Parts: sequence; C-alpha cells; structure tokens
Amino acid sequence: MDSTRIETRIGIRASAERIWELIGDLERWQHWNPYEQNVEGAIRQGAVIRYQEAYPDIPARQAQAVVVDWVPVGKLVINDKRGFLSNSSRFIILDEVEKGATIVTMGIMFAGLRGEMFHDKHRAKLRQAMEQIGERLKEAVEA
Repeated sequence: MDSTRIETRIGIRASAERIWELIGDLERWQHWNPYEQNVEGAIRQGAVIRYQEAYPDIPARQAQAVVVDWVPVGKLVINDKRGFLSNSSRFIILDEVEKGATIVTMGIMFAGLRGEMFHDKHRAKLRQAMEQIGERLKEAVEA
C-alpha cells in the first residue's frame, strides 16, 4: 500500500467564502480546531505552516508543514514530513453546491511505511478527531 487516508465530509449552510474566512485565518484555527493549535504561517504556495498537533491519546508533536496546493475559497493541502518513512498530507476542500450551501471535505493522508503504520494504529482516534473538527467548523461558521 502506498498511502492511506482518513476523510470526512460535512455540509455547512454557508458560502464557501464565509468558510474560507475561518480557514484562511490561521491564527484563529484554535477557535474551531481543538487538535491543531498555535497555528502560524501563511497560505501561499511553498509557505511553511507551523502548529502543535495534539490528537486524543496520541503524543503531542510540533509540526512543520508546507503548502503544496491551494485555491483561494476552494482548497488547502499541506504536507508534513513526520519522520523517517513517514509523511502526511492534511487537506480541506470546499465545494459550494448551491448558493449558501457548501460541502467541506477534510482529512489526512499518510504515506510511507511508518506513516501507514501510524494510520493503522490510530485510525479510529484520527477519524473521530476529523469529524469533531468538521462539526466545530460548522458551528463556528453557522453561529
């Protein structure tokens, strides 16, 4: 297996522009994302984003990811070299299906032997965390 993925989707009653306002404000991620904290950096091709990753029952770690793909009001993909034989890609994709209604797809893809092993060991916790991030994003946007 080359990679493994955890992906969730949630419908939000808001425009993609409104949702992107929260996603694009890295310093305020902690208001809707309890697992990736102290986020700093910029969203632009090749930029570095630093944050503390603290998923339930998994040791916290400082992450340094690079923006590898982004489309304003549409997509953010960051890659993180987690260690020897382990990489991850964190992604958020917005699809406004009608005016004021957007599907948000978010998740993590793991690559490399150790990345796949990490995924296998923590899959349930990470899936639950991704679902909670989506719910909190929805609450923040719709409030």
